[in-house]
Amino acid sequence: MTIIAWTLFALGITVGLSLNLVGLFGNWVILGTIAAAWAISGFERFGFGALLIMAILAALGELLEMLAAGYGASRFGGGRGAAFASLLGCIAGAVVGTPWFPLVGTLAGAVLGAFAGAALFELLIVNKTPHDSLRTGFGAALGRIGGVFAKTAIGIAILIVALFSL
Repeated sequence: MTIIAWTLFALGITVGLSLNLVGLFGNWVILGTIAAAWAISGFERFGFGALLIMAILAALGELLEMLAAGYGASRFGGGRGAAFASLLGCIAGAVVGTPWFPLVGTLAGAVLGAFAGAALFELLIVNKTPHDSLRTGFGAALGRIGGVFAKTAIGIAILIVALFSL
């Protein structure tokens, strides 16, 4: 029974990290897996304080991922409007990309959506040159990818907190 429990635990952690890499809710899966292990172990492993820290980290990962595309857009010459448009583009792209290619399509759609949102805003609303608009879009796409990696790094940090709270 112990082998099955630890196998399921490892599977939940692996699935969570994999979901992070495609821009989905992996840190919440990791947290849920750890919370389930906490409950199954009779509340002996981990602890409420550690779970609270892990939940805060999971929320921080979501926030960083969400803000990263806007940061990238602004870092590459876009204004607040381009940052907001890149966020809307991320969401729309992820929604459109998911049915076409589940998981991978979510990330690809979000990255392309961030690019398109920021670039089109700069081109059509701010009236920047196509070159400058594409540059801003490129920054938004890079920011989105950076957000995925930051979220994955936070997933690893959650695991480190879990390891030290055993």
